[in-house]
Order: sequence, then C-alpha cells, then structure tokens
Amino acid sequence: MAQVGQSILIFILAGLCEIGGGYLIWQSIRNGKGILFGVIGAVILILYGIIPTFQQAHFGRVYAAYGGVFVVMSLLWGWGFDKTVPDSADMIGALLCLIGIAVIMYWPRP
Repeated sequence: MAQVGQSILIFILAGLCEIGGGYLIWQSIRNGKGILFGVIGAVILILYGIIPTFQQAHFGRVYAAYGGVFVVMSLLWGWGFDKTVPDSADMIGALLCLIGIAVIMYWPRP
C-alpha cells in the first residue's frame, strides 16, 4: 500500500509541475506577465519530464495513467486559480478518469 501512496504522490507532483509550468507560460504569453514567468514555467516543465521517471511501472503505463491525472488536476487548477467551477459533466468525467487510472496502474497483475 505504501507503493500506491508513493505513486499517487509522484503523479500529483508531476501534475503540479506540468500544469503549473504551462500556466506560467500561458501567463507570460497570453496575459503579458513577462518573460520571467515563461522561463520559470519552462524550468518547471523540465522537472515534470523528470518526476514521472520515479514511478515503478513502465513508460507507456505511467503516461497513459498520467493522462487521467492531468484531466482531474486541470479541472482542479481551473477551479482554484481561474474560479471556473467544474460542472456535473466535468465531475463525472473526472471520476471516470480516476477509475481508469486505478485500473491501469494498480490492478493486480500476475
């Protein structure tokens, strides 16, 4: 069970780096926040590329499951930072993604 907790923590950290880095670049280019936002965002995106390598599963499985993590965390990020409240379709989709992540990453295998 500790491995599952560690795996979830790695997914969350990777998600924060990808979404946070992308958000800073978005702020730099789309909202005129300046080049420093973009540079910091790019560095954080590099960290996003490194963090998933700490998962125990193989690349394809990790990145397939991470797609679901990204969906859920993007909705949460939009809610927290842009005040865009997820609607019921968003919530159902996020729940389906979480189920998919659990099956892909944590389903017992021989």
